[in-house]
Amino acid sequence: MSKPTSIKEALKRWEDKNGCSASDAKEIQLSFQWPPIEKMDNSFAVLAKCEKLSLSTNMIEKIAGLNSMKNLRILSLGRNYVKSLAGLEGVADTLEELWISYNLIEKMKGINVLKNLRVLYMSNNLIREWAEYVKLAEIPSLEELSFVGNPLQETCEEGTWRTEAARRLPNLKKLDGEPVIREEGVEEQAASPPTAQAQQ
Repeated sequence: MSKPTSIKEALKRWEDKNGCSASDAKEIQLSFQWPPIEKMDNSFAVLAKCEKLSLSTNMIEKIAGLNSMKNLRILSLGRNYVKSLAGLEGVADTLEELWISYNLIEKMKGINVLKNLRVLYMSNNLIREWAEYVKLAEIPSLEELSFVGNPLQETCEEGTWRTEAARRLPNLKKLDGEPVIREEGVEEQAASPPTAQAQQ
């Protein structure tokens, strides 16, 4: 089996193909490397201007090496072997979209650092419990979520899933590709102070 492609090698390939320096690029595409990338490392340090980094369809198990990417807004890690959301702290202030579908994530620990996250695509992972799902409520800016294909979603009836998922994340505007439609009464009730009747 040939050696995995390193980040450094992948960046050199990208530069050769695009005829420019990776350090000046706003968008870097390192998807579908062959042999696949297995490790993220500090070679990303050169990508100070990068706003969108795509590493999908490799064999990455751990998120790492992002600390110096101070302008990163979109990170694509779909179709890898990522098991946890640890390692995102370095991009906590800038990251707005995380595409991490088709991985092996069971727990949402670490997602709460992403205070400006608006879009989270994490379909086809291994989230089984509402207790993990509700950690997303710690991200007030989250508007769009894709969650199909997680055991939690698959074990709910569709109507129940949408209702419960939206109820637990009151700021959500789009769920699994469909707009979240909330009953007006529910919103009004939430907005107005509780009446004596509501407290019973």
